[in-house]
Amino acid sequence: MAGIEHAPRDFESLKAHLGAAHAGLPKRLRQVADFALAHPDEVALGTAAEVAAKSGVQPSTLVRLAQTIGYAGFSDMQKVFRARLREGWPDYHERLEALKAVGPEPHPALHLHGFARAASASLDRLGATMDPARLGAAVDLLAVADTIHLVGARRVFPVTAYLAYAFAKMGVRSQLVDNVGGLGGEQIAAARPGDAVLAVSYAPYAQATVDLVTGAAAAGVPVVAITDSTFSPLARAAGVWLEVAEADYGDFRSLAATFALAMALAVSVGEKRDAGRS
Repeated sequence: MAGIEHAPRDFESLKAHLGAAHAGLPKRLRQVADFALAHPDEVALGTAAEVAAKSGVQPSTLVRLAQTIGYAGFSDMQKVFRARLREGWPDYHERLEALKAVGPEPHPALHLHGFARAASASLDRLGATMDPARLGAAVDLLAVADTIHLVGARRVFPVTAYLAYAFAKMGVRSQLVDNVGGLGGEQIAAARPGDAVLAVSYAPYAQATVDLVTGAAAAGVPVVAITDSTFSPLARAAGVWLEVAEADYGDFRSLAATFALAMALAVSVGEKRDAGRS
């Protein structure tokens, strides 16, 4: 067995190592290795029990594979998959460079059509895949909350800001957890089990959002999450989670479906509260 210090510390090296060792691995370890390389995002985001169930083995087999490669255990190996996920989206300079493929000069009209197509694809997918029962459960949970605490960072912050505006206009008490000054923990500390958290985050997940939501859930505050995968850390913390898969244009991802869902939630919660008062 290789020493732990020699375990691959980047995904490409790990992939090459697994490829070279594949033929000599026992059957169950090959099974896990095949699953890990085919579904790296699920390995990055899942618990050991979830990844083991998906790959059809016992959790101890994950540990055996990791130690065979030279890691201390599954969580040590998982760090490589999580690093790949964090680095998977190019930075904005790289995205702008990629858009030059449409031609040597800027093409605003082409970009407009590209973003419009991505938004349309996102909206079509949302309409086709959203589970009405799950959506209804989210509305029911939010409608009875004393205060709705809104959590979202980075590119999805405008979604939670809109929700704060919409809820205020409808007389629904809410608090926007904006984390200004790093005070997100103090802002959400007032949340009680009679309240609810509505959180939004997509891969690579904002750690501040994950920490705030996980802490609130542990304190018994009901959580509704808008996220992109059953392996999302928000999905695991939420009582109800709603899946949104946003299309992208040139690696710039749309928020069209997310805003449509946010509007539907806000209006539906407002309607349900009005019905309860009448």
